[in-house]
Amino acid sequence: MTSTFFSAQSDISAVSDLRAWSEEQLIAAAKTGRQAPFGELYKRHMKQVSCVTRRIIRNREDAEDVTQECFLSAFVHLKDFDGRSQFATWLTRIAINAALMNLRKKCGVQEVSMDEPNPSFESVAQREFRDDAPDPEESCSLRERKRIVKSAISGLRPQARRVMELRQLQEHSVRETAQILGISTTAVKARMFHARVTLHRMPVLQSVVRSNRLSSG
Repeated sequence: MTSTFFSAQSDISAVSDLRAWSEEQLIAAAKTGRQAPFGELYKRHMKQVSCVTRRIIRNREDAEDVTQECFLSAFVHLKDFDGRSQFATWLTRIAINAALMNLRKKCGVQEVSMDEPNPSFESVAQREFRDDAPDPEESCSLRERKRIVKSAISGLRPQARRVMELRQLQEHSVRETAQILGISTTAVKARMFHARVTLHRMPVLQSVVRSNRLSSG
């Protein structure tokens, strides 16, 4: 299943060669579903995308997560890149959209404009004191989704699994994860990216993503 998609040997043997590839060659190869060429694109553009997300999202950890989401989205939708703009420009648009979406989620509580004429106290109170806690059915569904995600992470290769366990399940920061594993933060981010791509391809997690979209729609 995922082993056919993620070949450790091909990734390792290709690293030295990929550094000499042009961006166009890497994109063409990545469009066929090869992860190693896109991994090289990730290395080349990660700093730029990180700068974009950090300018919009002031929280460092949130910005790092959004950067990862940006590259995962870019990998999934790479077939839509037609080359009419620079690849860096296309990535920047994805990063900006992902960062703004993150801010909208974080700012779920609506602000009441002081310029609004005669604002209703009742409507303000309803917004301020609305109970956002999930009901029993939602709690059960959330627990099931977490169980599925945890099970999927356990199926990753050891290096990727350990990173995702520390970041996603134990909620350590990237810096803390790097210190625990004795590797660089760059290595942590790279392993997270490859792990997320692999997880995205797992059918069991695709069903979770679909259910989330339905519930949010």
